[in-house]
Amino acid sequence: MSNVNMIQSLNWALHDAMEADDNVILFGEEIADPEGGGIVKISAGLSTKFGSRVRSTPISEMGFMGAAVGAAVAGMKPVVEIMLMNFVAVCMDQITNHAAKLRFMSGGQTSVPMVIRTMTGSGFQNGGQHSDFLEAWFCHTPGIKVVMPSNAADAYGLLRSAIDDPDPVLFVDYLNNYWTPSAPPTRGEKIPLGKARIHGAGTDVTVIGYSRSMLDIPPVAEKLAKEGISVEVIDLRTVSPLDMDTILTSVKKTGRCVVVHEAVKSFGVGAEVSSRIHESLFKELKAPVQRVASNDSPVPYAPPLEAAFLYSHADIEAAIRKTLA
Repeated sequence: MSNVNMIQSLNWALHDAMEADDNVILFGEEIADPEGGGIVKISAGLSTKFGSRVRSTPISEMGFMGAAVGAAVAGMKPVVEIMLMNFVAVCMDQITNHAAKLRFMSGGQTSVPMVIRTMTGSGFQNGGQHSDFLEAWFCHTPGIKVVMPSNAADAYGLLRSAIDDPDPVLFVDYLNNYWTPSAPPTRGEKIPLGKARIHGAGTDVTVIGYSRSMLDIPPVAEKLAKEGISVEVIDLRTVSPLDMDTILTSVKKTGRCVVVHEAVKSFGVGAEVSSRIHESLFKELKAPVQRVASNDSPVPYAPPLEAAFLYSHADIEAAIRKTLA
């Protein structure tokens, strides 16, 4: 099969999960076919086939997130679409105080098998209230997993596993990945959560990314390869829990590491990865771990400022060269 984009891949994943399990239901604004099948058509055709199991909701994230938590506790497997990631702030209480904590607070008697799907990313002039990568909020919340795919095949397999998971999973898409063609998934094949993927093997430096940064790291690695610099690229895929075995094995081999993400630099996932590497491999490191991320600012609206907010390929290359120096 020729390449597909992430929209098609996610649609297949939802379709196949609903076909395999009658307990899988979908909530979200405008996701049913009469309302257009979702803002980027990820759920197109599903309400026509599965009827009331796909429900367009009022514009009330707090309300339908609460309904999804209740449905999950009652034995259903809701997949809730929050239109843009910034809007999770509207329903943080339901996510962090209820969905993420109920298993712990019930002594393991109550699980909350639900998926929260959302999208985000700069580069589209959506402004500061519609463009943030906020994964660090949820990585800091015990009881919830955070998954951030970078291509169509991974998106399918990871979403299927997220729907099967007995605990809440935040599933974050990068907007531009929706239309970026990549290899198609194998229908029915699931990718375990918590397992990173080595995108390309190398010996001189390990570069770790996920989501949007996996569009930016490989071109830099290819450029440096022409100079004889061998870069090992790791796609985390699941940001929480981290696959530290894969990370530490790679960094122990190369002795150098750079972590890249679109979220702002301070207190981000890169800081956590860097800290864990330094704690475990301090004596094996040939240079301090470097972080490449966006500037500590709300995402600007004006295109020149939005471009200045984001890291560049040159920033990734400079960080790699710094570890080699």
